[in-house]
Amino acid sequence: MTVFVLTFLTFLLLSFDGGITIQSVVIGLVFALLLTFITATVERKFPAPRYSGLGKSGLVKWAGLVRYMFGPFAVGLYRANVDVAKRIIFGNINPGIIKFHPKLRTDEGKTFLADSITLTPGTLTVDIDEEGFFYIHWIDVESLTPTEEQVCGPFAKWARRLFG
Repeated sequence: MTVFVLTFLTFLLLSFDGGITIQSVVIGLVFALLLTFITATVERKFPAPRYSGLGKSGLVKWAGLVRYMFGPFAVGLYRANVDVAKRIIFGNINPGIIKFHPKLRTDEGKTFLADSITLTPGTLTVDIDEEGFFYIHWIDVESLTPTEEQVCGPFAKWARRLFG
């Protein structure tokens, strides 16, 4: 019901041009019903995990994610942007693909770290193999065996802390 109401109201808001017509209401209702049906079908086939309580899966995890996003990730993102801008201006790049193992056990943690690395300019997670090794395309390869801190800063520590 929530999907239907929000979709319908969003459609009316976006199609508002000074007045509401019967035609826009009917189109909005059809669109909202269709989207609600699709969403319900997908939800039945792939139910989302429900988090409850104050343990690692609940409020504590969300608070940690917010702290990470506005702390270490924001700082890393800023530094990476400045570094890439300097490298573009001065042409100082040494691109390559490196391999490292962040010692993450869960798929959530691996995905979280891969996304954090990819979102920062100058790095791109190319692959994660079955053994948990990450293959990262890096704008400035300093050594073939870089430390975890050189590759992703504090991101891996946060991934282990939040997801194990």
